[in-house]
Amino acid sequence: MTATGEDLVTARGGPWWWDRRRSAVFDVSLAVVSALECGAEGIPFARDAGVPVAAGVVFGVVAGSVLLVRRRWPIAVVLVSIAITPAQMGFLMGVVGLYTLAACELPRRIIGSLAGMSLVATLIVTFVKTRQDMVRGDLDLGDWFVPFAAITMSLGFTAPPVLLGLYVGARRRLMESLRERADSLERELQLLAERAEERAEWARNEERTRIAREMHDVVAHRVSLMVVHAAALQAVARKDPEKAVRNAALVGDMGRQALTELREMLGVLRSGGGERRERAASMPLAAVGVAAAAAASRAADDEGPCLAEIEDLVGQSAAAGMVVDLTVEGDARSYAPEVEQTAYRVVQEALTNVHKHAAGAKTYVRLAHRVSEIAMQVENEPPEAAASSARLPSGGNGLVGMKERVAALGGVFVSGPTDAGGFRVSAVIPAS
Repeated sequence: MTATGEDLVTARGGPWWWDRRRSAVFDVSLAVVSALECGAEGIPFARDAGVPVAAGVVFGVVAGSVLLVRRRWPIAVVLVSIAITPAQMGFLMGVVGLYTLAACELPRRIIGSLAGMSLVATLIVTFVKTRQDMVRGDLDLGDWFVPFAAITMSLGFTAPPVLLGLYVGARRRLMESLRERADSLERELQLLAERAEERAEWARNEERTRIAREMHDVVAHRVSLMVVHAAALQAVARKDPEKAVRNAALVGDMGRQALTELREMLGVLRSGGGERRERAASMPLAAVGVAAAAAASRAADDEGPCLAEIEDLVGQSAAAGMVVDLTVEGDARSYAPEVEQTAYRVVQEALTNVHKHAAGAKTYVRLAHRVSEIAMQVENEPPEAAASSARLPSGGNGLVGMKERVAALGGVFVSGPTDAGGFRVSAVIPAS
């Protein structure tokens, strides 16, 4: 079975092997015309062959009707047209059959072989017919006319339909290839859009997580110290007014520092917000992920706390009543901003947890500058049984946030209780 390019269309709306009703109507019309032509040509054929005229007409009608299956079996149509060429009938069927054959998805050697057979058959029949006419005296021309007429007729009935069919078939295959490429590109663009949307959502989630972590670090530590100082202020307000005044001043300083850091963070979030929203409204979907990631990167590069401020951080905890010891090993040097900020936040969160869960416990802060890394450790002893608790709430996100920060830089974070009943937080961050 063979098929033309039109039969490759998946959506079929016509009867049998036709993809459209219009094609079926067209082929039926061609078959009717071909049957009428062959039936009319069957009359002289019957007279020359010495058979009944009715038999010649029926033979011609049946042979001409084969054109109905040209899309289904084009080879059969061409073979039938070649077979009835000696009877001098089926010229329409031969032309249409060669065109359909050339437009099919068939090997070129088959198309060339059948076209050559049709050419030779037409050449022979035309040569013999013209020669007979000249012998009978119907044509009074020179001998050169016989081969000229044979060659001209054979080429005229064979070459144009074959060339036209090859052109139409090639054009149809090109259009199908372009359509497939367009469908493939559309699927790729859809996949890229989905991936871009996923990257944008991932970038938004990462940014939300980073902002939440920063808010937690800023608020939790400052407010924890404020609560501790407020508790101390309440305890010594009547006994030691001067100490109460100092604690009140510390609470005010802590509050102002917390407000300052919150304003800075909110300023970063608000700056250019309207402009970014306008750009986002007209931004292609594929660029959303890149823009979101770039925004997260810019926000992450904002100036934050550094290692030089750890001594002040420890001093704030000491002022709040914590017995804390700071030890620094190695030569201090500058690191990448994200490394220093992460190291600071780890120590800050660890001290905040001591205020929350081990008030009054002695705490050791160790900072080690190594060749290719920086290590920090915050360890507290078991809290005293008589130590008062400020009843600070805990959301359980501090250790998780520290681990995420350190892991994002390729470091190692370990936390857990000590054998003595205290708690230890350790982190190692690569220096580069």
